[in-house]
Amino acid sequence: MGTRSAVLDPAAVASLSAGARQWIRLHSGYLDAPSGRAELPVTPRVKALLQLALLRRSWAKADPADPGLAEVTAIVERVWRDPDHPRLLTAEPRYARQFQLMYGALAPAGPADGPHREVLARVAAGGFLTPRRKTPYLHLETRYYADLAGLPHRLHDYPQLYRASLLARHADGQPLADLDVCDVTHTLFLLADFGFRAPGLADADLAHARDRVDRLTAECVRHGDWDLAGKLVLAQHCLGLDPLRTLSGAAALRMLADVQSPGGAVPGRSATDRADAAETTVEFFRKAYQSTLVTALATVTVLAGRTAAAADATATPTLRGTR
Repeated sequence: MGTRSAVLDPAAVASLSAGARQWIRLHSGYLDAPSGRAELPVTPRVKALLQLALLRRSWAKADPADPGLAEVTAIVERVWRDPDHPRLLTAEPRYARQFQLMYGALAPAGPADGPHREVLARVAAGGFLTPRRKTPYLHLETRYYADLAGLPHRLHDYPQLYRASLLARHADGQPLADLDVCDVTHTLFLLADFGFRAPGLADADLAHARDRVDRLTAECVRHGDWDLAGKLVLAQHCLGLDPLRTLSGAAALRMLADVQSPGGAVPGRSATDRADAAETTVEFFRKAYQSTLVTALATVTVLAGRTAAAADATATPTLRGTR
């Protein structure tokens, strides 16, 4: 499946996005409710809250006037003000430093105030912000969140980190199955600030990445991998493509719209993992949360990018030159 023009109606994507954001707005408070604390394991709940903070950041950049954003922001602010929350970040020791760094970097008020300041100070003092004993992906992720938090570090630069990535090292003719979709997509998210800056790739690297992401998107659509398809839609945007106009991106977005529940959820990570329970149950929440959040993240960013591109295209040459 190539990247030939395959225009998808933006109104359909806007509806998909609105539904996903509404579901997140209505149900994400469960993560910090007494019932959620009692019914959800600690580490998955902490990770889900970090994902919510990441969505809030992109949502605020992409559509700050959306009334639903205020409710999600209020949840994140409440959690980040909780002096007991930092303790939960270390419940699983192998994720502790990375969760602490992400928690500090994603603070809704920025890195200037709140309990996260002490957490960031511990991360900075603990020797974590060096290349020592890090996989290429962990090194890149650490660099991104250290920069976002404004922390000094001795980590490698982004071009060097891309060259070490699984995506960059995937050779022509190598099986597509050798690529891990999460590694590929998150590498591009970090390089491109989740779609809000250019990834900084040379022309040959950009063409290479676009080819792999397009083929992976088509493969995920064939297999009904909803969560991964949503990530790949955002990855296409990060690479300067318009997923509403690529065959694979349009197919992925149509697939997500087709499976979206009346309440706005994407009901599982894949067609084989679809939630059978009612939407009001814990089982449904646990299966639907990540895929719905990914859909909201991808679509709100892609739609904002298309709006910005349209504004640039209609700007006069004088105005465009003074932006």
